Amino acid sequence: MWKFRKLISAVLITVIVLSLAACGGGSKSGAGDDKSQFVTVTFVALGDKPKNGQFEKVMEKVNTIMKQKINAEVKWKWVEWADWQTKYNLLLASGEPVDLITIGTDWLDTWSNAQRGAFMPLDDLLPKYAPETWKSIPAEDWDQSKYNGKIVLIPENDYTQWINHGFFYRGDWAKQAGITEPIKDWDTIGKYLQWIKDNKPGVIPWDAQSSTSTFGGWVQSHTSYLELPISTGYLPVFNTKSYDDRYTVVSPVFEDTFLDFAKTMKDWADKGYWREDVLNNKNDTRIALQAGQTGMDQHHTQTFSGLRVQMDEKQPGSELQMFPFSRTSNNLLEMPISHGGVSIGAHSKNPERALMAYDLMRNDKEIYQLINYGMEGTQYEIKDGKRTLPAGYNETNDAFYSDFWAGRVDKNEIPSDTTWDKIDTLYSEYDKIKKPYPYGQFVFDKTAVESELTAISQVTAEMGPAITYGKAGDPTQAVQDFRDKLKVAGYDKVMAELQRQLDAYKTQQDQAAAVK
Repeated sequence: MWKFRKLISAVLITVIVLSLAACGGGSKSGAGDDKSQFVTVTFVALGDKPKNGQFEKVMEKVNTIMKQKINAEVKWKWVEWADWQTKYNLLLASGEPVDLITIGTDWLDTWSNAQRGAFMPLDDLLPKYAPETWKSIPAEDWDQSKYNGKIVLIPENDYTQWINHGFFYRGDWAKQAGITEPIKDWDTIGKYLQWIKDNKPGVIPWDAQSSTSTFGGWVQSHTSYLELPISTGYLPVFNTKSYDDRYTVVSPVFEDTFLDFAKTMKDWADKGYWREDVLNNKNDTRIALQAGQTGMDQHHTQTFSGLRVQMDEKQPGSELQMFPFSRTSNNLLEMPISHGGVSIGAHSKNPERALMAYDLMRNDKEIYQLINYGMEGTQYEIKDGKRTLPAGYNETNDAFYSDFWAGRVDKNEIPSDTTWDKIDTLYSEYDKIKKPYPYGQFVFDKTAVESELTAISQVTAEMGPAITYGKAGDPTQAVQDFRDKLKVAGYDKVMAELQRQLDAYKTQQDQAAAVK
């Protein structure tokens, strides 16, 4: 996945390390089973705080039940999307007594934060204070939730989702462009965008935002490389060679893969497939797509499953389609079970009550559905076994979300009519080519290369957007300059350290397999 990630400077990294070192690992309150004192449990969520008052109304109902059952309330603490990664890591480094906090090993620096002592070990607490959760998660999944032999996270391991990325395009326009089969390559995407440029005056073929790079998608489509759970900022610098050779580090940035990408993006820019001022574009691509003002968007499969329904309503006959970047490659990995989940902050004052609250949020059907869907009759009603919007529903006044990506489970989900009823066609396609996720227990220790990784991320932030959107001048020279700066930043040192640790991980995995 290639979400845009705001970068943490070397100074910030130093602050995080020193702060956590100074604060130590924290200690739990020792309150144990005593629920006589009412407490507030904080839950850190990633997302922009809702502003229409519905969230507060729903949480009032949730907390009424929480008070009855565990004499506690849960209070959301939002880390908003503006500069989210910096804020998230600073929060963990601050020593603030956070209780429950959303984690993600492949996008939220979970292992790095665990290395810095940001999370409380849960082995002794889970069986007693979150018994339903403890029983429902198999031993092998708990094994993938450990750092230095201790459980530091509770994985969102029982929720079906696919977040592999791809392009979304209008099926009706593709047919008019002579594209009658599902798109399988970037050349055909280019043909589609050119048709829009030639035949749809006033429509921007792809009204892209430069905050997100599609280079990771290009790599997935054009190579057998696998993505590693290591952030290098704006675009991926390090991959592994293939699923069969998954412990060998490679870098597509130093191969023709990157040069070909840069040349293609320069060609697309010159042809006017996006705005001339794309590097400053703040327009919402998805809103433009729904308004018929652009012909393409990009994100992951879960987004597509809802967007298809919205497009059917707002652009009837558009037949939105998805070109998954992995469609013709051999590198589609299953979701890591810790893409979502929760940890307890190292300095939590009420870890026992926090786990009790989480056990209810994950397993109590009434609480779960309130947190995930809102109030029946206001946010949704059930027709033919599916959630649908009630009559008189107003998006501005009635919309609700909680961004609870920390403990969803299939057993408590209610199907929605806002999910495309043929999404299983994509799931079936994925199931035929998916590979087991191989890096669930790989924890990259960045200690020896912390400053180099930060410098590399700074280079990708400075130069990546212009190369990605064809605004860096001659692509050959731009790519060479990019590579030179990565070398100066410490690319070789990181490459060697990463390979060393993957070699050790391979030995560990081979030994574990031999025991089985």
